[in-house]
Amino acid sequence: MIDKPRQIALTVLYKIDKENAYSNIALDEELRKNRKILNEKDIGLISEIVYGTTTWKLTLDTIIKKYSKLKIEKLSKWILNILRMGSYQIVFLDKIPKSAAVNESVNLAKRYGHPASANFVNAVLRKIDKKDYEEMFKIEEPIEKIMKTTSTPKWLIEELLEEKTLQEVEEICKSYNEKPNLSIRVNTLKTNKDYIINELKKLKINVKQGILEDFLVAEKIKQIEKLEIFQKGLCTIQDVTAGLVALVLEPKEGENILDACSAPGGKTSYLAQLMKNKGKIEAWDIHPHRTKLVEETAKRLGIKIIKTKVKDATLKEENIEKFDKILLDVPCLGTGVIRRKPDIKWKHNQTDIEKITKIQKLILKNCSAYLKEGGELVYSTCSILKKENEDIIYDFLEKEHDFIIEPIKIDKRNAFSNYCEKVGSIKVLPNENMDGFFICKLKKI
Repeated sequence: MIDKPRQIALTVLYKIDKENAYSNIALDEELRKNRKILNEKDIGLISEIVYGTTTWKLTLDTIIKKYSKLKIEKLSKWILNILRMGSYQIVFLDKIPKSAAVNESVNLAKRYGHPASANFVNAVLRKIDKKDYEEMFKIEEPIEKIMKTTSTPKWLIEELLEEKTLQEVEEICKSYNEKPNLSIRVNTLKTNKDYIINELKKLKINVKQGILEDFLVAEKIKQIEKLEIFQKGLCTIQDVTAGLVALVLEPKEGENILDACSAPGGKTSYLAQLMKNKGKIEAWDIHPHRTKLVEETAKRLGIKIIKTKVKDATLKEENIEKFDKILLDVPCLGTGVIRRKPDIKWKHNQTDIEKITKIQKLILKNCSAYLKEGGELVYSTCSILKKENEDIIYDFLEKEHDFIIEPIKIDKRNAFSNYCEKVGSIKVLPNENMDGFFICKLKKI
C-alpha cells in the first residue's frame, strides 16, 4: 500500500522538475486537492519532503550518482525523484527510520515504474547513509566543497565570488538552507499589535516583535491562512525586508503613488496602510491573474485606494510626470529569497543575468519618466547580485542627469541602520532573521 503523503510529495516534485512549476504553488495546489484526507502531521511531512528535497537536490544527486550504475540523466523523472526523496529522508531526517524511507520509496517505484525500477531503487537506497554527506566536507577544491555541502549551483557561487570572499560566499550558501520563521504584518487599519499577539498566544503560538514596528515573528505556525485573524484581514504574511521597501518610499496621506510591479500585493497593501487608506495607488502587473491577487489582498485587508491595471513597462505619454512617488520592486533572479523558494537555485543560470538586467533597466528608464519633479522613486530587488542592483542604478544615473540618490533615513536604533551603504542604499544578505534584498531611493531634481 502506498503512503499517501509521500505520493503527494512525489507528485509535487515531479511538477517542479518536469513542468518547471514553482515549489510553493505546486505544493499549495496538491494540498488543496487532498485537504479532506490529510491531517496536520501529513501536511508537515509533505512540506518537509518537498522543500527539503528541492533544497538539497544537488547534494542528493551527488550521493545517488555514487551508488547508481545508471546515469541519473537516463532515469525517468518519477524514479529520480523517488530516489531523491528517499535519500533526503535517510541523510537529513533523523526521525524517519531508514527502513521506512527505503520501503516507502520501493512502493512508489512499483507504482510509477516497473519491478526492475523497484529493485533498482531498493539497491541504491540501501547503500546510502548519513556518512555520504559528512564525507563531502573533506573535499579540498573550495568551490566544489561549497557546491556539494550547501547544495548550491556553481554559477551562483561564481557570481557571488565576484563580489565576496570565499568565506562570505560559504556563509551565504549556508543561509539558503535555513528554515525561516513566519513574518506577520499587523494590519493597523483594522486592529493593533497587542490584539494579534494575544490571539496567537491563545492558540499557543510563540510570537515576538519583528525588526519593524508593524511586524511580528511567529514560530511553528502552520496554515495561518485558516486562522480567523488572517481571514478577517487583521494581519497578512510579509517578510520584514519587503515591509522596509514600502517604508523607505515614505508614502504620505493623499499622495498619488505608482507600484509598477505590484503583484501579489504585499508591498502595495503596506503602502496603503502607511497612507491610512487615503490617497491613490495604481498597481500594475503584466498578467491579469496577478493583478487579481492584488485585488484579493486589498479586499481582505479593507483597502479602498488601490486601483489595479494590466500594464507593462512600455513608455506611455499619459503617465508622464503623473505620480508623486513610485515603487519599482522589479523582477529579479531572487537570490535573496532562496531559503523560501529553493527551486530558484535550479531555474536559473548565468545567461539569465543578462536577460533580467535588460528588463530591469527598461522598467527603471521608462517608469522614471512618470515621476513628478521633486518626486521620489524606490528601486528594489530580492536579489543580492551587484549586477541587478548597484550596476543598474549607476548605469541609470550616467544617462539620466535629473536624478540623484536620496539618502535613506533610518533610525539608528533600528537594526536595518547597520545595513545602510555610504552610497545611499540598503543591502542585506540573507540570514536567520530576514531575506536578502537591495533598496535604493532616487529623487527627481
